[in-house]
Amino acid sequence: MMPDPFELLGLHPRFALDPITLEKAYLSRVARLHPDAEGMEDNHNAAASLNDARTLLADPERRAAALLERLGGPSASTDKGLPTGFLSEMMELRETIESDLRSDPLQARAKWRAWADKLRSEYIDRVGTMFDRLSAPPQPADLKAIRVHLNAWRYIERLIEQLSDE
Repeated sequence: MMPDPFELLGLHPRFALDPITLEKAYLSRVARLHPDAEGMEDNHNAAASLNDARTLLADPERRAAALLERLGGPSASTDKGLPTGFLSEMMELRETIESDLRSDPLQARAKWRAWADKLRSEYIDRVGTMFDRLSAPPQPADLKAIRVHLNAWRYIERLIEQLSDE
């Protein structure tokens, strides 16, 4: 299991994370590991851990999952719930998407990719708001609700990947 990426980079654990703040934290920590700084020996593993933490926190979906885990929320493997009606809506949309792709693949792919990108943005905003509204300490029902929305977000990410691969 990876160490807490927020702790590794010395960042306050929150969903809203400015990319410049993330990069500054990374560079500050990794500079301390350079062999020429204070005559330290090879710190390859520590630098790799910092790089992994930066990569994870730069991805909003993975950052949300890491923050949820840190707060004691359910993981994707233990809670596969989705918002009410989400799966049936997606099944119907998939039929429409497949039909559109058969008739005009280029135009359909662009249309549905734009739609999925917009939906992803909506989930990013929704999850961010949910994190912002958590009480201290967070209530299990609120953490579960975040997991449910993260699961739907993951579904949208897979759809985007599939539209890009075709």
